[in-house]
Amino acid sequence: MLERFEFQVAREDHKKRLEDFLLDRFRSLSKMYLRETIKTEKCEVNGRLENRGYRLKANDFVEIVLDTAREHSMKPQNIPFEIIFEDEELLVVNKASGMLVHPTHWEKNGTLLNAITYHLNSVNSDKTSFIRPGLVHRLDKDTSGLIVIAKTSRAHRILADHFHRKLIEKRYAAVVGGIVKENEGTIVAPIGRFAEEKLWNIKADGKPAETRFRVVKRSEDSTLLELEPVTGRTNQLRIHCAHIGHPILGDHRYNGREFSRLCLHAQKISFWHPNGNQRLEFEADLPREINP
Repeated sequence: MLERFEFQVAREDHKKRLEDFLLDRFRSLSKMYLRETIKTEKCEVNGRLENRGYRLKANDFVEIVLDTAREHSMKPQNIPFEIIFEDEELLVVNKASGMLVHPTHWEKNGTLLNAITYHLNSVNSDKTSFIRPGLVHRLDKDTSGLIVIAKTSRAHRILADHFHRKLIEKRYAAVVGGIVKENEGTIVAPIGRFAEEKLWNIKADGKPAETRFRVVKRSEDSTLLELEPVTGRTNQLRIHCAHIGHPILGDHRYNGREFSRLCLHAQKISFWHPNGNQRLEFEADLPREINP
């Protein structure tokens, strides 16, 4: 059922983005639904249509028409997960292999964001103060390891900007097939999408992609690598390892040798706290099942 809501902007919300203002007031509704509402001209500021990035002023008058009965896209679910760090602004989580990070059109349950939404709201059933986790970056379903989640819209915006400006350092551990001879090196090969195969891979007219690698340990028929993604293309680490003839174990998409799971783990991450006063560094041990 559609309802009309009216707000007068308080002094403390002066210069706040319209989208963030609405997210703070309708925390049980999805960000995509609120964005679509603004885009389809069902929201006005002082009788005018504004975009979601509009900076509000004290005493502005906001009107919006919403269906508050819509189900939130991140339904809280009591699913265990490992927390590495948590404060008022953010969470650092060690995601398990096989767990989707966020709901999709086909899978809406059992994801990391379902679990985190429950964790953040389990002691608070008041929908008006619903805490919405903000996804700053992603990991593939079959990749395990560290992922950063923002707990406030401010932290989300700052951390997303830091990722965009490459201020965040990440290191992955990967067990690849065969023996990598060079102790370290750089893989430079463009990555693009092949529409017919619905597959990302090396493509001459793709976007530039660069990965640095360092050998950590050599075994009889495999090598443990530390990987640093200089760029952040889809499936970049998996594609680049396969490109040099050493696909990641368990990576069926890119001809990796049979294994119980994808042997790729987001092991280290370093970034500035959203408050700007502390550089945070975290490390998640290599899972036992892929430690050669």
